[in-house]
Amino acid sequence: MYLDSEKFVPDGYRTSTASRDAIQRLDLSVLPYPPYSPDLAPSDFHLFPKLKEHLKGQRFSCDEEVKSAVRKWFQKQNTNFFKDGFQKLVQRWQKCIEVCGDF
Repeated sequence: MYLDSEKFVPDGYRTSTASRDAIQRLDLSVLPYPPYSPDLAPSDFHLFPKLKEHLKGQRFSCDEEVKSAVRKWFQKQNTNFFKDGFQKLVQRWQKCIEVCGDF
């Protein structure tokens, strides 16, 4: 595996020297991944659908009301909510690997 940024991050993305050094020093393998995939973004498959459901039907008169509602929703989520999202990410990564990214 090459450690230049084009080999372990999506096209057009750059990594810091510190990140490349840490990857090399820790002898980590980095999986190639698409620049963006809603199937592999916890915010898209776990977080936003639940937040969207919570906000459904509500009307806000200004941005501050929206921000406040979102903050309150986040504060109500327990640790397991976030752990569940990361567990689903692991399962989705595994599925992506098994089908060589063709899903």
